[in-house]
Amino acid sequence: MRKQLMKGNEAVVKSAILAGCRAFYGYPITPASEITEAAALYLPKAGGVFVQAESEVAAINMLYGAASAGVRAMTASSGPGISLMQEGISYMAGAELPCVIADIMRGGPGLGNIASEQGDYHQVVKGGGHGNYRTLVLAPHSVQEMADLTALAFELANRYRNPVFVLADGFVGQMMEPVEFPQEAVEAPTPHWAVTGTAETRANLITSIFMGADELEAHVRDLEKKYKLAGQREARAEEWFTEDAEIVLVGYGIVARILKAVCAEARDGGLKVGVLRPITLYPFPAAHFQKRAKRARIFIVVEMSNGQLYDDVRLALNGARPVEFLSRMGGNVPSHEEVLRFVRERAAQLGQKWRVHAAPVESAAQAGQKEKMAHV
Repeated sequence: MRKQLMKGNEAVVKSAILAGCRAFYGYPITPASEITEAAALYLPKAGGVFVQAESEVAAINMLYGAASAGVRAMTASSGPGISLMQEGISYMAGAELPCVIADIMRGGPGLGNIASEQGDYHQVVKGGGHGNYRTLVLAPHSVQEMADLTALAFELANRYRNPVFVLADGFVGQMMEPVEFPQEAVEAPTPHWAVTGTAETRANLITSIFMGADELEAHVRDLEKKYKLAGQREARAEEWFTEDAEIVLVGYGIVARILKAVCAEARDGGLKVGVLRPITLYPFPAAHFQKRAKRARIFIVVEMSNGQLYDDVRLALNGARPVEFLSRMGGNVPSHEEVLRFVRERAAQLGQKWRVHAAPVESAAQAGQKEKMAHV
């Protein structure tokens, strides 16, 4: 299929339909509104259902119903709307219902503003609802990955019978880039556990209520086994020039794009810099950090929040290497210049020298050609 130029938000919907999604329930909110708009346009054409719910609370509960019937379904929102959905997400995790939720992050807390930020990390990655549950979280940094990781989100949701988030900042949702989609759409069968109103599914039960203490504990232990298995199999990260890196830059979403450009320029100046980008925020790719800590002397986390990713990086490294932090918030994005200046200052402290008149070791374009994906 030829490439199509589109926003990241639109790519989410087209990829979802190709992945077998046939129901979307949502309420528009900037900067995620194009997802709802595209779903309204394309889902009916694919034989699916689109409903603009009266609220985000209604949307997540409609999602619960569709998932219970075995329909691949999704919703999308941004910070304030995701906050309203948290109770329903907890219910879906407890009932082991698969679904996909796209969160296109804006500034907060409260109403905040409609600019791009990464402040939803804690409520999505750590679980903003009640109880002992987790959601799998994928973090795209390009429009192509908005498509690719949405398809993966549906696959993981059904594999683990669990809600899966596609977590992107407003820039990635709003930017336009060429996208390629797979040639064939997925024909999603009705799962055996679904409740479809037939005699065959009459004995199936979708519930998250377990009144006995031992009964609920056993259920939560089963959920924990599932999360542990996902942690062993699904952790993903991209590594960019990390083999010999003494300084490892860490970021996700639009920040990772900036870090790659900084890395290319720093390498041109003779600094041993690499980029480690988590693709799964849960399960967190801790093994990648532990491997790079064997050579790297320092990690620098750059994010558009107040240290939410930073906390997980420190936990992954467990004191093996120092972790420094650079952040912007409120819709401000770390600039190439300020990140490079931060890197050069830390490099000087480590004894690395900037080659002012050095010939480029490798151009950014060449660096892009050598980009590799690393998976656990």
